[in-house]
Amino acid sequence: MVSVALKCPFCQSEDVGKYGTINGKPRYICKNRECSHKTFYADYTYKGCTPDVRLKIIKMSIDGSGIRATARVLGISKDTVISVLKKRRFNIIYK
Repeated sequence: MVSVALKCPFCQSEDVGKYGTINGKPRYICKNRECSHKTFYADYTYKGCTPDVRLKIIKMSIDGSGIRATARVLGISKDTVISVLKKRRFNIIYK
């Protein structure tokens, strides 16, 4: 059996632990203090739920891309784009 080191998708730290299950999928928590103990899944059912896609949505909106264009480029629903933009505060470092 091959074991793969699981990394936090937010801070890339390998200091993660199990945090229960939801609908049979294991959930993990980042133990890094800088990450504020965020929880995540190893694999997501929907593409729009991944932290990488959510970051792309925010970056594309900052660049002036429209909601429908963002949804088309990322291959997700426009409703997902709208909900991410409503929920998120834009506390990211733009690279």
